[in-house]
Amino acid sequence: MDVNKIKGIIVPLVTPVNDTTEDIDDGRLRQQVDHVIAGGVHGILAFGSNSEFYMFDDDELIHGLEVILDQNQHRVPIFFGMGPIRTRRGVRLAQRAAKAGADVISILQPMFLKPTDEELFLHYKTIADSVPDTPVFVYHNPRVGYRLSAELISKMAHEIPNVIGMKDSSGDMTLLSEIIRLTEDIDFRTFTGKDTLIYLGLCLGTYGSVCSTANALAPLIVSIYDKFENGDYRGSRAAQFKLNPARLVQNEASFPVATKDMCRILGLDVGKPVLPNLPSEGKVYEDMKAQLQKLQEHE
Repeated sequence: MDVNKIKGIIVPLVTPVNDTTEDIDDGRLRQQVDHVIAGGVHGILAFGSNSEFYMFDDDELIHGLEVILDQNQHRVPIFFGMGPIRTRRGVRLAQRAAKAGADVISILQPMFLKPTDEELFLHYKTIADSVPDTPVFVYHNPRVGYRLSAELISKMAHEIPNVIGMKDSSGDMTLLSEIIRLTEDIDFRTFTGKDTLIYLGLCLGTYGSVCSTANALAPLIVSIYDKFENGDYRGSRAAQFKLNPARLVQNEASFPVATKDMCRILGLDVGKPVLPNLPSEGKVYEDMKAQLQKLQEHE
C-alpha cells in the first residue's frame, strides 16, 4: 500500500442490512460504495463506528469487507475498522482482513476496560506485529470511556513500524495539536474524526478527516479538503460552516442512527439501523430534515 494515497476525506461507510433478517445487504452495500466514490471521497472505512461494527460477528465483518473490496476494484484505499477487547481476537481479525485485501487496519482502543498505557501499547503492538506488511491506524474515541494520551500515541507511532496514522474523534484540538507536534519528525498521518473539525484539523496539519456525513454529502465534504489543499482557505472555511448545522442537528438522535436517518432523508436506500437502535422519528427526524433541506436550498 502506497501510504501517500492515505489522505483526504475517508467515509465510514454505512452498512445496509436486510430489514427482516438483519444480514448485510450486499446489493445495497455495493450501491453505497459506488455512491460515495462518485461523490469524490478519497477512501472508504469499512466498519467504523457509524458503520455499526459492534453489531456484527467476525464472519459478517469479513464478508462485508470482501463485498466492499470487490465493488471498489482498487479505486480508493479501503480501511478495515475493528474494536476488539481481547488482543487475541484482534490478531485473528486483523490477519483475516489483511488476507482479504484491506489496505489499512484501523483499531479502536478496547471498550469497557480501562487499560494502563503499558497494556494499551502491548494490545496495539501485538495486533500490528501480526500484520507487519499492512499499515495500521490508531482509532482514538473517548466514547469507549477513556482517552489515549498524546505521549502514548507518539510512542506507538515511533516504536511500532506499521502504525502510520490515526483517527482522533476526541474533538480536543489541544490533544490533536500535541499529537502532531510529537510526531512531526516522522510521516505520521493524523485525521480528525469529527465532521465539524475538518477545516481546523487541516489548519493544524492533519492529512484529512473521517466523515460520516460523506455517506450522503460527499461533494460538500470533499470541497472543504480540496479548497484547503488548493490554497482557498476562505472557501474551505465557508464550506465547513455550510456543513456544520446539518451535522450538529444529528446530535439530537441516538447514536449511531443519525447517519442512516440522513441518508434516508436524502433518498439513499441504506435500510434501518440494527436493533436495538431504531430510526429517528418526530421532532428529531423533522429537525434533521429541515436542516438538510436548507443545505440543499443553498447549493
